[in-house]
Amino acid sequence: MAIDVRVISDSDLPAWLRALNTGFLRSPAVSEEDVEDRRAYMDVRRMRGAFDEGRCVATYRTFPQELTAVGGAPLPASAISNVTVSATHRRRGLLSRMINDDLAEAKERGDVVSTLIAAEYPIYGRYGFGPAAWITDWSIDVPRAGLDPRASGRPDDGGRVDLVDAEDVRKLGPELHDRLRSLRHGVISRNERWWRVHTGLATSHGAPWTEPFYAVYRSASGEVEGLLTYKADEVWGDAKQPLNTATVLDAIAVTTAAERALWRYVCSIDWITTVRTGHRAPDDLLPLFLPDPRAARIVTQADFLWVRILDTVRALESRTYATAGTLVLAVHDRSSLASGRYRLDTSPSGTTCVPTTESADLTLDVRELGALYLGDESAVRLSALGTVTEDKPGAASRTDTLFRTSRRPWCPDVF
Repeated sequence: MAIDVRVISDSDLPAWLRALNTGFLRSPAVSEEDVEDRRAYMDVRRMRGAFDEGRCVATYRTFPQELTAVGGAPLPASAISNVTVSATHRRRGLLSRMINDDLAEAKERGDVVSTLIAAEYPIYGRYGFGPAAWITDWSIDVPRAGLDPRASGRPDDGGRVDLVDAEDVRKLGPELHDRLRSLRHGVISRNERWWRVHTGLATSHGAPWTEPFYAVYRSASGEVEGLLTYKADEVWGDAKQPLNTATVLDAIAVTTAAERALWRYVCSIDWITTVRTGHRAPDDLLPLFLPDPRAARIVTQADFLWVRILDTVRALESRTYATAGTLVLAVHDRSSLASGRYRLDTSPSGTTCVPTTESADLTLDVRELGALYLGDESAVRLSALGTVTEDKPGAASRTDTLFRTSRRPWCPDVF
């Protein structure tokens, strides 16, 4: 019998969740509580499954999201998550059948881009996604950092760091995060459920809740400009010396003062000898806040947020550019969603992008456009790799002049 690939119904949800657990190598058992929890926030109209003789063997889900473009504009995005294919049904084109239909629906719905966090690198390029933002995790050797333990926990700018409770975070966090994503391209939106899960009001798929520590930075005027969420373990050495690690779960700062104060605070807590930073931008200021930046050792550096352009005109017109210029791009997209030749004109008065018949300056696949979109990748590098073509000499360098940004994009959230 042919495998049935379709949008699921509410009655399919238990079987879909069982397939999801199977695909992620978790116990396939699904409790009624988990089904009800997922049913409360998952929209089955945006969930697909593949069914072989009634058994769900592949899963796929999307949900609405906003992605901050270069310059601060929020882009409507279709976020892809929960993608699995059971080991018994790999290499049968099931993902292709699900994702191709979904991307077409996303563009029809008005989404400008699609986003995802790729569990495996080779999969999504063939569907037009490019790695648009990377992450770096550091491990800080606190004793080596060189901070004065008598003063590093107290800001020297007139501000202060205070511990707060989950209820305070639910009040302060959403507005603070909205300020962050207006300032930093690559940051994605957080919905109400995100804050409920991360403050213990909602479950996260049956995982036990342990309340972390929350600290806020207030400026000298009393304004909250930063929020740090962290947990700590309890490890003591044989000589009765503390060897505890603080793991940062979330760090939001809308000013450099707040960022410096919160990192110095967590590195000054008694008994903490190691700080794990969580996902930061590769160009994060953190190491340079330490008297000895070598105390911050990179433990993870990898691609993170992948972007798929759905509407080339709206995507290119939504972001800002480093300088005035004109560029004609020939974009190839085997699904035809973003294909075409486009003239991009940037100036201090605004940006326009229109279809054109002019000869191209640069030819590229939509996946390379996704990698370039947030300013992190270099067209010169891609040209050297042979994945973009310079139709006119110097076009790759001119593309970099327009697209590159002074700070790298950053997406702190898994989804």
